[in-house]
Amino acid sequence: MSQAIQASETSHAPKALLAGLSESQAAQWVEALAGRLAQAQAQGKSFAIEGHRSKSFYGEPATGEQVPLSTADYVGVVSYDPTELVVVARSGTPIDHLESLLASKGQRLAFEPPRFGGKGTVGGMVATGLSGPGRLSAGACRDFVLGMTVMNAQGELLRYGGTVMKNVAGYDLSRLHTGALGTLGLILDVALKVLPVPAATATVCIACSQSKAIEDSNLWMAQPLPLSATAFEQAEPGAALGRLSLRFSGAKAAVGAAVELFTAQYGAQALVPAAADAFWLSLRDQTHGFFQPEASFPKLSLWRISVPGCTPALASLQDEPRGCVLEWAAGQRWVWSAKPAVQMQQLAQDHGGHATLYRPAQLAPDAKPAPRFTPLSPALHRLHLRLKDELDPQRVFNPGRLYPSL
Repeated sequence: MSQAIQASETSHAPKALLAGLSESQAAQWVEALAGRLAQAQAQGKSFAIEGHRSKSFYGEPATGEQVPLSTADYVGVVSYDPTELVVVARSGTPIDHLESLLASKGQRLAFEPPRFGGKGTVGGMVATGLSGPGRLSAGACRDFVLGMTVMNAQGELLRYGGTVMKNVAGYDLSRLHTGALGTLGLILDVALKVLPVPAATATVCIACSQSKAIEDSNLWMAQPLPLSATAFEQAEPGAALGRLSLRFSGAKAAVGAAVELFTAQYGAQALVPAAADAFWLSLRDQTHGFFQPEASFPKLSLWRISVPGCTPALASLQDEPRGCVLEWAAGQRWVWSAKPAVQMQQLAQDHGGHATLYRPAQLAPDAKPAPRFTPLSPALHRLHLRLKDELDPQRVFNPGRLYPSL
């Protein structure tokens, strides 16, 4: 491939952190992959794309007999220019390796992608489009994707976008691939915008009700505060009070002033930095106790509900046995529930959002799996089918992972 993006000779990255496949090794890997694709199509087979398999639980289960296609060996940072805030990495590059490289220059992935069990690759990060606490202020994963190289079902290399923000002519297909779960092609490398590490960060906590947390979070988001993340935890069903955590990030003076304001005016308690870092990390990587299944509740599934942040507390979920966690100024709401999928998805749609069956409960052998994503409207479904027919007409890549018909 590799003539699509050349390794930058001006990169300021430490050479040890740029380690990975050489250009010739990368070209050989891509050539071998194209051969596998041709053989698979001749035999009528499809591929199940995987990296570290850290997010294999996400999305619809694979349908039919699929051949595993791992990108775990396709690693390396192709180029990194800290002065331009742009890095280009191959799809198999571990997220933590990339972040170590960025940290060496005081930079970061501002959308804080989850790294389940310390694992996760750049390709999986983009294919799932998942973001962490930082999405509230920085934006989602797709907002940081500048371009990518993708292999289509014919083994051709397609280059979308570039390495600057304002260079898109025509359809921005690189962002279309973000969150598509690999159903539109195989992501080979990705150009990402990165941001500097904030000069200061602090976290405060307030005891309040869920309704108050929703109301106040949205009020504070409209004010000139350096608010970079919010999280409300309700540990028990129907509990009068929970804990609202607020993270401030930015200039030292602005963060200090925000902490003083909230401790004096709202009675907030400041967390020590180590405890604050551990808390936000537990939300980002979903190691927080809330996200762990409990043997005493085997029939509960973990739902991620996305609704407008100003949506009031969802009354029908107030008595769920494991409480809830609200992120992104209540725009993302997590709950464990045994309610039917159609009921949960309709609840979200009734409030202008959608619901994802994130981690399903273990089903009885004869039970029919519930759809993981809210069903598309007929018009959107037709658009999705047209895209799949155009970019992967033979259903070679991850068939059925996003929706059964795709």
